[in-house]
Amino acid sequence: MMTNLFSTFDPSTNILNLSLNWMSTFIGLTIMPYMYWMMPSRINIMWNKLNLNLHNEFKTLLSNKPHNGTTFIFISIFIMLMFNNSMGLFPYIFTSTSHLTFTLSIALPLWMSFMMFGWINHTNHMFMHLVPQGTPMTLTMFMVLIETISNMIRPGTLAVRLAANMIAGHLLLTLMGNNGTSMSMNLIHLLIIGQMLLLMLESAVTIIQAYVFSILSTMYSSEVY
Repeated sequence: MMTNLFSTFDPSTNILNLSLNWMSTFIGLTIMPYMYWMMPSRINIMWNKLNLNLHNEFKTLLSNKPHNGTTFIFISIFIMLMFNNSMGLFPYIFTSTSHLTFTLSIALPLWMSFMMFGWINHTNHMFMHLVPQGTPMTLTMFMVLIETISNMIRPGTLAVRLAANMIAGHLLLTLMGNNGTSMSMNLIHLLIIGQMLLLMLESAVTIIQAYVFSILSTMYSSEVY
């Protein structure tokens, strides 16, 4: 029995103390090897075109001379988040990206690697970002404090934004579905139509949130060199 409404997002399903909800994160690994021996299909061509478009977009956001292979890091993050977001739309599959344990474990190491690389290799450039151009001398200390705080909360905002958007739509679908048993037949038809529209919106949110996470990570990395 569900103890509270948010327990649907808690990975508590287990067999022999082995959590099964997180297994949805690794479902993609079972279907990846097939693309290496199958003949190119329209899906493969579309997938390669998507990767190429993402590569060109991330390349323009990084700088004029990005490090080789940098864009593939953010393309991989986008694909992984989009896959896990999409898996959460299926019944009885745990949405791993709705849990802060998952999102923060991606955002925090990514942000820390940017900061370590920037402060070790481009120290003067990092100090320049703490004081915006044209700031009066009297406000310098306050701007340094504000910029430092805004920089420190970046991994938290990345993680919370993704988790909150994933939880919001699924929670609304759960609330609407639980009220179906107490509705009349006419209202049930409206409920089904509403849930179908909301599911279409959630399908768009899965792609948008993965794209936002990747774009913001790319912009944060472009500031360190």
